[in-house]
Amino acid sequence: MGQGDDQGVAGDGGTPLPDEIAADNAEQGGAWNGDDGRYWVQHRERQEARYRRLTPHLMAAAGIQADSRVLDIGCGSGGTSLEAARAAAEGAVLGVDVSAPMLAEARKQAAGSGLPQVTFERGDAQVHRFEDGAFDIAISRFGVMFFADPEAAFANIARALRPGGQLAFLCWRSVRDNPYLTVPMGAIAPYVQLPELEAPGAPGPFSLVDTDRIEKLLDSAGFDEITISAVDEPMWMGTDPDDVVAYQLGIPASRAMLAEASAEARAKTETALRDALAEHQGPDGVTLGSAAWLVTARRR
Repeated sequence: MGQGDDQGVAGDGGTPLPDEIAADNAEQGGAWNGDDGRYWVQHRERQEARYRRLTPHLMAAAGIQADSRVLDIGCGSGGTSLEAARAAAEGAVLGVDVSAPMLAEARKQAAGSGLPQVTFERGDAQVHRFEDGAFDIAISRFGVMFFADPEAAFANIARALRPGGQLAFLCWRSVRDNPYLTVPMGAIAPYVQLPELEAPGAPGPFSLVDTDRIEKLLDSAGFDEITISAVDEPMWMGTDPDDVVAYQLGIPASRAMLAEASAEARAKTETALRDALAEHQGPDGVTLGSAAWLVTARRR
């Protein structure tokens, strides 16, 4: 499937899903082609700033060389793909994502960056027809936690790597280890019904908190030399509490949550969130802690 293949089942907001998407990933695909994807595009610069202390860990672990062929899984709006392309000046980088809005932004950013060695394709890495052994390195920054069938997805990624090829990705540790979530969620919990973020076995940002599960998935997919290390870094949330509150309450999931609350509860939610964030204001803005796993492995 090429960059222009946008046929398939309609996602949220009417954007068609790609032909190559697993049936059990359709819900995720719909979200990232609807409000979620559009909101992330709108806040692309903020997202890159939030991850600015995490991304270097991923790039260092990937070990990209000037002639490397790199696959970026769940590339979103292309931030990590562009970073990889700067390192692989004589190589090639392919970013893959299910989100048409985010890929459109990625292509726009690539065109303005003078990096012709980076291209993008729309597809679901769980089933996308990659050429066998086409890549030296596969990377992902928080993009591998959303597979409905992670066994199939990691096996497909392994097939795309040459024997001995490197896999490196970041995934979140548990919610309780991440103040960037526990601080705002703790503040608003008395006033609204919070979503379940760590449903066991369900695709989502916290589906890979269990290191034993990660090791088993990668081993069965054809990887060895598996390493999992903790990465703890401050995360920039915004310039000041008002800025962060506006962003946080504008997230589609937050809007849906607040729609069920009374006007009084919504007002108290906003005040409590602003007060909690004010305690973490510093000279560079509001900063909260983050906790991730940095995972590396080699294809057998």
